[in-house]
Amino acid sequence: MKDLSLYHITRPSTLQENAPLLIMFHGYGSDENDLFSFASELPEELFIISVRAPFAMQPYGNAWYAINFDEVNGKWSDDDQARTSRDLISKFIDEAVDNYPVNNDNITLLGFSQGSILSYAVALTYPEKVNNIIALSGYINLEIIPKNHNSEDYKHLNFFCSHGSVDQVIPVDWARKTPGILEDLEVKHDYKEYPVGHGVAPQNFYDLKQWLSKLI
Repeated sequence: MKDLSLYHITRPSTLQENAPLLIMFHGYGSDENDLFSFASELPEELFIISVRAPFAMQPYGNAWYAINFDEVNGKWSDDDQARTSRDLISKFIDEAVDNYPVNNDNITLLGFSQGSILSYAVALTYPEKVNNIIALSGYINLEIIPKNHNSEDYKHLNFFCSHGSVDQVIPVDWARKTPGILEDLEVKHDYKEYPVGHGVAPQNFYDLKQWLSKLI
């Protein structure tokens, strides 16, 4: 097996070949073990990969891009680093398909928070590489996706988007712009809110599992 560009852990599928692939992307300050706790509850035919973000934080944790705080700009995201991570993920998808017994026509991305923002960016920049996107507690950052969209490229995509209605980390108002953006792009999507903060409610997990089971 070749070296893959991003560190990750896996849960093999019960299928010996052509397994549907699910790739997980954690949030800011976390690591690959976080979302991997979902793996045992997801369909056994899925080949699951949970990826560690490339930028190490001190004293621990990892980020897909820096979030900075200063007096002039307040809280702001490093979009250049975000684009770097977006392109690294695109490369990683190709490497995963080459190295594991998975179906390159059945690829799902699952991201939480910063990982969700990157999942949106990868799908809307490299739509030919993915099929389904589960975007939890994130939003679409228009600065890290192409300006000139061709909605034809997005016809096959399907999004499950969810957010906590009392999220104190990423305001729900940011997430509420998602359906309008996806409608303009003619992308199939479900958008749901749950009465929680910055996290995944049990009902949220049940709903995403039901949604995913119909597509794999």
